[in-house]
Amino acid sequence: MTVADVKTDDLYPTRVGTEPALIKREDPVAWPGVDSGPIDADTLRSYDDKGFLTVEGLLTPAEVQKFWQELTRLSSDPEVKADERTVVEKSSNEVRSIFEVHKISEEIGRLATDPRVLDRARQILGSDVYVHQSRVNYMPGFKGRGFYWHSDFETWHAEDGMPRMRAVSISIALTDNYPFNGGLMLMPGAHRTFVSCVGATPDDHYKESLKEQEIGVPDQDSISKLAAEHGIEQFTGPAGSALMFDSNSMHGSGSNITPFPRSNIFIVFNSVDNTPVEPFAAPQPRPPFVANRSDFTPLSR
Repeated sequence: MTVADVKTDDLYPTRVGTEPALIKREDPVAWPGVDSGPIDADTLRSYDDKGFLTVEGLLTPAEVQKFWQELTRLSSDPEVKADERTVVEKSSNEVRSIFEVHKISEEIGRLATDPRVLDRARQILGSDVYVHQSRVNYMPGFKGRGFYWHSDFETWHAEDGMPRMRAVSISIALTDNYPFNGGLMLMPGAHRTFVSCVGATPDDHYKESLKEQEIGVPDQDSISKLAAEHGIEQFTGPAGSALMFDSNSMHGSGSNITPFPRSNIFIVFNSVDNTPVEPFAAPQPRPPFVANRSDFTPLSR
């Protein structure tokens, strides 16, 4: 990869070279700017070191039941299933994800502005925030397919034009997460290394990548190096617990061949000071239901 291959203002070039590369992170992890919030100092330091944190009992059992019923309603609604914002499994045609769910569901929309969620996102990013992406993920028992190792920021940077690593995701478990039903795996500390991937982005890449991503995934050698250096941890815990992780966290999940389903609500918060520009490595941006490019109004309680 040469200087001529990349934009001069691009700190994290990807999908432009013939060989993968490991690039040192130039951005903070826990950003300064918001001095108080629900995350204590020790937990925030751990987040800075590892790139993720867990919140036990974020939702009450009653709230878990309410949101589980909402996910069941959405997945069984023929209009929702036919909507372009719904992604179905390649093999079974069952619902895999529903995007822009904070707009489809009033219940989930209110969750994005709940102080337990919003205040943590503002504290980590050091600024006001807006929703870059939201979705619900379904991983049914016996046939739920996993997600290969990846950094979300690689895609958000390449295809959405997100300039810097100033976004945080929250995954709220609506089912128990066991070590054996496809729980999310993360590499603690790997968020400080950006994996530049190989392969040009095709037109309308999102249509295939939301089902199974092949472009923008790290090579096996890079994954092996990061795993050897940082190890692998897994998010487990009862329904109602939550995982917050940095945009550049290296993560993935295995398939679920157990009888126990795994479903979650997933919301991505981006700083209002980090709004998207033109994609860094794609012919056109992804559609707004996958990556918000128009409404950067700061969220409020």
